[in-house]
Amino acid sequence: MIALMQRVSEASVSVNHNVVGEIEQGLLVFLAIEPADTQAKAKRLAERVAGYRIFADDEGKMNLNVQQVGGEILVVSQFTLAANTTKGMRPSFTRAAPPKLSAALYQYFCQQLRDLGFRTPTGVFGADMQVRLLNDGPVTINLQN
Repeated sequence: MIALMQRVSEASVSVNHNVVGEIEQGLLVFLAIEPADTQAKAKRLAERVAGYRIFADDEGKMNLNVQQVGGEILVVSQFTLAANTTKGMRPSFTRAAPPKLSAALYQYFCQQLRDLGFRTPTGVFGADMQVRLLNDGPVTINLQN
């Protein structure tokens, strides 16, 4: 399971020109599910996303997590994060889980964040989405289980 987190001042995701999820300050998380992923891995990754300290404290150091700054978490499914790019000039997606498993673990991951108290809007699984964001920093972190 891969979570590419971006610290954002704002972010939104649209489908067919309609905004389906948006946040102000917080994290935009692009999530990829791999074949060996489980609910236990999804829960652990959600806890790591929630607790990861990438927001500045009063001294400008990355010491605060998204909850400590009152942030929200927008989650967008992105199977392309699991691309194998080691050979050739076209990615292979054999490292991405099948859609049925991916959809279930994506929903489970988002529910884990909600259970931790976060407002967690999402994109639409499997849809063609447009994502807008204002990356704060820029700060982008690749978390993997």
